[in-house]
Amino acid sequence: MTGEPSPLDPAEKVDLWRQRFFEAQAAAEEFVLGEHGEAGLAAWIQANSRITAELLRAQRPAGVSATDHFMTRLRNQLMLYDSAVTSEAGPSGTVLRNADCGILRYRKRAARAGVVLTFSSPCAYCQELNTAIAARYVEPDVTVTCDQAGDGCTWRAESSLHAPAGDAAGSPQRGRAGA
Repeated sequence: MTGEPSPLDPAEKVDLWRQRFFEAQAAAEEFVLGEHGEAGLAAWIQANSRITAELLRAQRPAGVSATDHFMTRLRNQLMLYDSAVTSEAGPSGTVLRNADCGILRYRKRAARAGVVLTFSSPCAYCQELNTAIAARYVEPDVTVTCDQAGDGCTWRAESSLHAPAGDAAGSPQRGRAGA
C-alpha cells in the first residue's frame, strides 16, 4: 500500500462508525451471553444503565429536565440510524414515534449479509436497556414506557403530576422544549 489513503466522505464515516459500533456491541453481547448466560445479560443491562444515567447527569444542559434530556438522547440515537422518528408533546408527556427503526433495519441487513446476530431482534434489549436508563435518570414522577409495533416502536414519557383530571393514565404527551 503506497501513498496516503483518500479521506472518507461524511456518509462513509457515518456508515463506518455504525459498522464499528455494531461489531463492538455484537461482540460484547456474544461474550456476556456465552460466559454468563441470561443472568449475565441482565447484569450487563443494569451496569450499562447505571453508567449511562451517570453520564447523562454529568452532561445534562442547564435548564433542561432529565426527561427532556433522556427523550432527546433517545430520539438522536434512533436518528443516527435514519429511523423515521416524530415527537408529540402534550400536557402530561412526550410521545416519540419510531415508525421505521433504522437500528432494526441495519441489523436485518447485516443478517442478510451473513452476520451472525446474538439476538433475533434488538428490540427487547433496546427496550429493557432504555427503560432501565430512564428509571435511574428521569424525574421520579415520570414513567417511561415502550410499545413495539411492526418495525418500529412508540416511547412515552408521562408525568403523573401533569395527568389531566379523570384520565388515570394521562395523556401520552407533554410540552417539552427540544424533544
